[in-house]
This record gives sequence, structure tokens and C-alpha cells, in this order.
Amino acid sequence: MKIAVIGTGKTGGAVLQLLGDNGVAYDSKKKPTAEDLKKLDAAIVFVPGEAAGALISPLLTAGIPAVWGTTGYVWPDDLDEKVKKAGTHWVIGTNFSLGMNLVRQAIEILGRGAELLEQPKFSIHEVHHIHKKDAPSGTALSWKEWLGRDAEITSERIGDVKGIHELLLETPFESISVRHRAHDRKLFAEGALWTAEKLLDSPELEPGLYKFEAFFDQIFKP
Repeated sequence: MKIAVIGTGKTGGAVLQLLGDNGVAYDSKKKPTAEDLKKLDAAIVFVPGEAAGALISPLLTAGIPAVWGTTGYVWPDDLDEKVKKAGTHWVIGTNFSLGMNLVRQAIEILGRGAELLEQPKFSIHEVHHIHKKDAPSGTALSWKEWLGRDAEITSERIGDVKGIHELLLETPFESISVRHRAHDRKLFAEGALWTAEKLLDSPELEPGLYKFEAFFDQIFKP
């Protein structure tokens, strides 16, 4: 198995470490072409939002599965149609931590159960390293989406923090919090690699565009 790793920053670099000789690196100095990508089995993409648009065409032309960890980018409305036409599978995620999906289930329960509580008020706070350009983080936006409730999001950029997210639910009578902290970027690399491997091992999967959480639920059924 040979996988293209497009974007060799902190998370992409962690993916390359896990892949060893099975990873083929591409970055702004060595950009992948469709012909390059056709020779590989899949792609894992961790590039800034402004670099994503230029990669869509060569990846579609190559027709290989792709795992995207890009945030801060508005995906084209017709992307799912194009991926289906290419006969391949793409998974887009804001956070590829497998453990984060357990957190997601808890957040979804809190969102649904809030109607049982008196005057529930939600807030989300996220902290990342000073080099992260988008704020709020894609993960914080996903938490609000999973919650299905109005929630104020606040952000901090400090040092080399890998990622801290906390949801706080307050009522006049109690407070409930859910907190996730990443200790090593290999956490995200591990999840992205797991996703790529499952795409290659799931021939029955319908071609198209998947959100990571929906893909996770389809593959992992406790």
C-alpha cells in the first residue's frame, strides 16, 4: 500500500512517520499531479484552506480515495456529485481523533436531552497553537453542529497547544462539561490513516463524499 501525504506540516508529518516507506510526501514545493496520484492507492491531505482548491482537480482525475483534514475552506456545492462521477470515495473531517467520536455521541445526547433541563445555556471554548490560522477551529464548529443548539464559541491561540475543546452546559441548578485534549498530533494522523485503510478495505461502500463522523458510524458499529 502506497499513500500520498499532501501537506507535510505538523499533522501531515505525523502521518508520514506512521506510514514510513509506504508514504509519498507532497508539499508546496513538490505538488502532486494526477499522473503521480494514479500510481498510488489513496491520499491523505492536510493542507491549509487556501491550498485545497488547487488539489481537487488532480485528485478527482486520479480517481483514488482521499482523506481530507483541511479546515477553513468552503467546499464546492457539487463536490459530492463530482466524487461520485469519478467513482471514488472522499472523507472530510475537522478532527480525525477516533476518541473524538465517543465525545461526539455524548454531545449529541446533551443536545437532545437539554429540553429536560431548566434554562440550559451552552458555550464552547477551544484552544490551539499560535500558528493555527482559522478561528474558531473546525472541530469547535463541528461540536456546535453535533449539539444542535445555540452555543457561543470562544477561541484562544497559545504556544504549541495541540487542541483543547470544552463544552459547558449551565442551568440555574447545575453545570455539566465535556472536555477533550489532544496530547500528540499522531492522534489525528492515526485516525486519518485508519480512515484511508478502511476506504481501501470497503469495496461495498458507495462512491461519494462522506463526513468523517458519518463514515465512522458506518464502519464502526458497537
